[in-house]
Amino acid sequence: MSKRAEDLTKEIDDSEKEYQGVLAGKSSANEKKCLEDQLRDAKAAVGEAESGLKQLTTKISHSEKELKEKKAQMKSKRDEATAAEKELKARTKDLDAIKASMGSINYGEGQMEALQKDRSTEVEVVQKLKDKVRALSGELGNVNFSYQDPVKKFDRSKVKGVVARLIKIKDSSTATALEVAAGGRLYNVVVDTETTGKQLLQNGGLKRRVTIIPLNKIHTGTIPDRVQQAARRMVGAENVTLALELVGYDEEVKNAMAYVFGSTFVCRNMEAAKEIAFNREVGSTSVTLEGDIFQPSGLLTGGSRRGGGDLLRKLHELAKAEADLSEHEDRLSVIEQKIAVLLPLHKKYAELKSQFELKSYDLSLFQSRVEQNEHHKLGELVKKLEQELQESKEELKEKQVEHKKCVSTVSDLEKTIKTYGSEREGRLKALEKKIKSLKSEMQAMSKQLKAYQSERERLIMEKDAVANELASLEEQLITSKAQITALSETWGTHKSKVAATKLEYDQAESELNIGRSKLKECDSQINSISKEQQKLQQLLGDSNVERKKMENEVKRMEIEQKDCSSRVDKLMEKYSWIATEKQLFGKSGTDYDFASCEPHKAREELDNLQAQQSGLEKRVNKKVMAMFEKAEDEYNDLISKKNIIENDKSKIKKVIEELDEKKKETLKVTWLKVNKDFGSIFGTLLPGTMAKLDPPEGGTFLDGLEVRVAFGTVWKQSLSELSGGQRSLLALSLILALLLFKPAPLYILDEVDAALDLSHTQNIGRMIKA
Repeated sequence: MSKRAEDLTKEIDDSEKEYQGVLAGKSSANEKKCLEDQLRDAKAAVGEAESGLKQLTTKISHSEKELKEKKAQMKSKRDEATAAEKELKARTKDLDAIKASMGSINYGEGQMEALQKDRSTEVEVVQKLKDKVRALSGELGNVNFSYQDPVKKFDRSKVKGVVARLIKIKDSSTATALEVAAGGRLYNVVVDTETTGKQLLQNGGLKRRVTIIPLNKIHTGTIPDRVQQAARRMVGAENVTLALELVGYDEEVKNAMAYVFGSTFVCRNMEAAKEIAFNREVGSTSVTLEGDIFQPSGLLTGGSRRGGGDLLRKLHELAKAEADLSEHEDRLSVIEQKIAVLLPLHKKYAELKSQFELKSYDLSLFQSRVEQNEHHKLGELVKKLEQELQESKEELKEKQVEHKKCVSTVSDLEKTIKTYGSEREGRLKALEKKIKSLKSEMQAMSKQLKAYQSERERLIMEKDAVANELASLEEQLITSKAQITALSETWGTHKSKVAATKLEYDQAESELNIGRSKLKECDSQINSISKEQQKLQQLLGDSNVERKKMENEVKRMEIEQKDCSSRVDKLMEKYSWIATEKQLFGKSGTDYDFASCEPHKAREELDNLQAQQSGLEKRVNKKVMAMFEKAEDEYNDLISKKNIIENDKSKIKKVIEELDEKKKETLKVTWLKVNKDFGSIFGTLLPGTMAKLDPPEGGTFLDGLEVRVAFGTVWKQSLSELSGGQRSLLALSLILALLLFKPAPLYILDEVDAALDLSHTQNIGRMIKA
């Protein structure tokens, strides 16, 4: 209805405009001028078109004449132009051949520059990551485990490393809790067997005390699954987690990780930790995320923890930095390989490119010379004239068409003016009649439209009321669904709790029956053990009586032994020959064979010998015998001393040889270590250089060491070729390498940067800081 009203309004406006146009003398309402003005403009356009046709005709005839003259001049210069064209083609052919050679090489423009840019970027990233790894390693020196091979060909894979290095934190927010839960065990060393641990402790050259965890012997002590489930039910699975589940590790060190982290719960808050620690069913140590410890014994530990969890966080950062470093080093290696492959292609491409640019420059010079000759200029002029001539002909055709159009327009307008007077009155009456009918139709349409609008407003109000009622019903439906869902969840929770409680009751009842049966067995064992104990007590009483008898016998024999010893000592003091002949006592076939000799006969023989001695005393010099014995004793003493000295001499020689070998070995180890650090430090302080300590030509490291320096791949013959700053860096590198082998607690560097520029001084500072 509204669309029909708009169409009627538009039709009335168009009819009124057409009526006004007819009154003004226009053929239609859209025209701006009347018919007489249009006729005058059309005649003026015909005159302009005729003058334009005359000018173009004159211009075309003049251009054709000039074109003939220039073509005749070009014929006379054709030979010279042909020779120049041949030479131009030859030079172009050479240039195309070079371009084809460049295209046959498997190398793209700028490929080497892009790779070199990538290499410099990767080198910078690798250096930054190395500095970061070095700094973090320096901060984490207490978790580094260094040792010597305890035996030859020792398999270092048996030593897994320090616990702190073997784990990865799954959630950084638990770092403090895990560090507190592990405590000093974070610094324990994990090995495969107790034999490996014993070898390390005895021959590993350990510089500090360590605790070793052998994987085959360690008792894990992990909290049972039953206790873990009880803890989760008590405070909720989201509030408690076994510390072991919060760290990642390799499967081969699982027992060690269970020993360190398997006996502690990590709780989200203090209330959960308190409930876990002091509940009888769970009764396990718990730690909060802030590091507060609750132990079942009642001991609480907490308070401020500055830097809590820094160790594990830094280890996590170090592991990430090392992984990034490995990745970027691999990228750098790939780039270096690509550069090495592309280098010969790049050189060949650069040579061809240089030739191409030179030939292109020669060709451009030759083309410019060719373009300067007269034949070429005439050719360009002829082309220009031909183009102008073609354009003029096309313009002439357009002007002719336009002239015809203007003439036909003039004739049409003259005819329209002749017939316009008779038709004007009829058109005006028809338009007035049409406008009146349209306006009456428009009034009837307006009345109908108002009725429709009032009905539409009433329907809209009813629709809004229904929509509000529908919205309220939908809200009630959503509320009812939410209540049903909540009740279903509550019913499911209670159902699972009832099932869990029933399961626990069945388990407890079975455990109770098992405990009763075990208790009966223990009672029978206790009765048999008590009977056995009575028998053993009786035997013990008899043994005590026998022991007292033996003790009395031992005391009596000790007294007799002391008496005999004192008598023997007195006899040895009285008779000096006893000491010398003592070794023959009791041996058969000697004078001291006590088993074959009878004491009475020996006494009689002694008396006879004493009588003979008293008879010989007047004729024999008794001092001679004493002097002989003394000389013999002195001789034997000197022989024994000689043997002792010779033995000591051989031992001293052997020790000297061993010390020489150890000295050589120590010197070799020191030389290799200092030489490696020396080259590394000097290469860092002065990039692109190398340094080493070499033995003199034809000698070994025991004959001395010489300092050798190389810049790039060229080794310097003498240190005098270096500048003062380079010699200072060389000396400082050697001193730092020696101090790195045997560190001191305090270093004093006095004006070491006197001969150095700022960049070298900054390099030294960064190295010392790292």
